[in-house]
Order: sequence, then structure tokens, then C-alpha cells
Amino acid sequence: MGCDGGTIPKRHELVKGPRKVEKVDKVAELVARWFYCALSQEKLRRPIVACELGRLYNKDAILEFLLDKSPDKTPMESASHIKSIKNVTELQLADNPAWSGDKESIKGDKYDELQSAQFICPVVGLEMNGRHRFCFLRNCGCVFSERALKEIKSEVCHK
Repeated sequence: MGCDGGTIPKRHELVKGPRKVEKVDKVAELVARWFYCALSQEKLRRPIVACELGRLYNKDAILEFLLDKSPDKTPMESASHIKSIKNVTELQLADNPAWSGDKESIKGDKYDELQSAQFICPVVGLEMNGRHRFCFLRNCGCVFSERALKEIKSEVCHK
């Protein structure tokens, strides 16, 4: 059991301190926020909608959530503020020409490059991968980087 001869235990060997809290990986959190639906946790695919909090959803997941009126339905925390389809805006996203995610055959043995994004800002060309802030206009659904909106300084959509 130890301490039976010749050893002198130190304090850190005898006293157990509080456990360290596990930290969430920031990169993994950004990948989850920008590449996966906040409601169904599936990969984002068109049509993509966003709420006023900036969370991204697949439109079919939102429709299923709104149509499911069963009493045993567990309230989803990520979409509890959405009461109707009018609370979300369908996004007009610009495709990234450098992204080749769904174009190749996926067998499961391929490395998914999550650093390059599926969508980009149409004005500046920044990728929507979580490193830069993005905004969308509620009236038309166009998505721009925050840098592009500061450069344009216009109240109307550039399209």
C-alpha cells in the first residue's frame, strides 16, 4: 500500500485537488456551427435558413420541427424560439469555387477538409468557415462578410 519503508510522501501525492474542467475545442465548435445544422446536427445543405440569433438550419429540419405537434416531443433548445416559418430567413449563399466537398465520391476513407468552406462572401471573397463574421439581410436573405458591409456602407443589397 505504500509508505512502508523509506519513502516520504509529498502533499500532492496525498491530497487530491479539484478536477480540471474540460475545455471545449474552439475550432471544433466553429466547425459545428458553420458546417452542421443546429437542430438536426446533419451537414448543412441547400436550402439553408437562419434565425435572428444567427444559427444555421436545414430548411427541412425546421419544417419537421414546426410540424411535429406530438405532446411527447422534447423541446429542442436550439430552436425553441422559432414559432413559425416567418421567424427564419432563407439565405442566398454564394458557392465557393475552391470547395470540392460533395463533388467527389465519399466512401468514408477520405479526409474531410473542414478548413475550406462551402460558401464565400460574394463581395470580398472570404470563406464562411467561422474565422470571419458574417451577416445576412433579413429582407432578401443575402449573406455578406462583416468586412464587406463596412466597405460598402449602403442600406440596400448590392444585388
